[in-house]
Amino acid sequence: MTTPQTSGDGSTNVRQFTVGPDDDGVRLDRWFKRNLPDIGFATVSRWARTGQIRVDGARADPADRVSKGQTLRIPPGSAALAAPTTAPIRAPLSPEQIAQAEAMVLEQDRAAIVLNKPPGLATQGGSGTKEHVDGLLDAFAGESGPRPRLVHRLDKDTSGVLLIARTPGSAAFFSKRFSGRTARKLYWALVVGVPDIADGLIELPLAKQPGSGGEKMMVDEGENGQSARTRYRIIENAGNRTAWVELQPLTGRTHQLRVHMAAIGHPIVGDGKYGGQAAFLTGSISRKMHLHARRLRIEHPEGDHIDVTAPLPEHFAASMAQLGFDEDAGEADLSAPPPPSATERKTAAKAHAKQVRKERRGERRGRGADEPGQSDKGRPVARRKPVTKGAAKAKPTPKPRSAPKPKNPTRK
Repeated sequence: MTTPQTSGDGSTNVRQFTVGPDDDGVRLDRWFKRNLPDIGFATVSRWARTGQIRVDGARADPADRVSKGQTLRIPPGSAALAAPTTAPIRAPLSPEQIAQAEAMVLEQDRAAIVLNKPPGLATQGGSGTKEHVDGLLDAFAGESGPRPRLVHRLDKDTSGVLLIARTPGSAAFFSKRFSGRTARKLYWALVVGVPDIADGLIELPLAKQPGSGGEKMMVDEGENGQSARTRYRIIENAGNRTAWVELQPLTGRTHQLRVHMAAIGHPIVGDGKYGGQAAFLTGSISRKMHLHARRLRIEHPEGDHIDVTAPLPEHFAASMAQLGFDEDAGEADLSAPPPPSATERKTAAKAHAKQVRKERRGERRGRGADEPGQSDKGRPVARRKPVTKGAAKAKPTPKPRSAPKPKNPTRK
């Protein structure tokens, strides 16, 4: 947390801040956005350009990165602007809401809170959405600490592991791991029917479906489609009726798992949005969506990893029992690297071919150098006699003539 200090007096007060651990390594303009949002980028740029912003006494640029423990000096007369802004006024949580938030906690420490989000609760607010996880995070804020923040999301009807960052610094750390695809996420799902391939990789680009207001996605192999990759594995199946599958999203597109499974003809049970009526099983199987974020493995800011497993919601567990599936059969190893994408495979193949060609060129050069009369590419080279510069050219020596025969030889 950044600590403010005041020096000077009257209207010439100088504001000084000590950079806290949560802001270690951030750009200077980003530091202002986090801590002093009332000061716009144009003002920060002007102050930096005129040397009025100092970091440990030295001039600074908005693109410079600050480090924990450094002292940041705000120009004189900027006390009113530099005063910490008041957080948005939020309605206090009721005891029931606080209990609801605390009941979701799987693990928590100084950097993160890991929740088991129930199905039917939205991750974030929106049009007509009043109850959501983001609205319950004040339960973990404390009296003076920063408000925890979301770093990834789950669909409203998807249950399971949801990571919350406690501080701005840990939020930046976790966000980078999610965007860099080093975070490993594993989902469980029940799907209609049984895929022909037991362990497969779905690579189908996705785009927003026109006319849906961005609320629905579709497979789009044209120029608008964004790369999307999902690995799936059948854990068990109940005849030809349904299969219990493990899903690993290797990219993070909206509704990716749901669209991909529906696209190969096996929609997730209960997902009427993408599977229509075919997504609902007859009998007593729940009509709720059977998609659960079972496990998350991600690096921790203080070293090692967070590795958390979320128990199934009630309706999913009941369906598993009714279909005869054993939960212990579904555990997987998330330490193995994900399979390469088609683009990565093509890039690797091109690099390998280029290396082979380079090595072969080296071999040809080596053979050419060992053989006399050959160039470095193996072609014959014409040999020329050395000529001394400025020397007279020597005339060729005439061939000796034989003695002429007599015209009238004498007979003896």
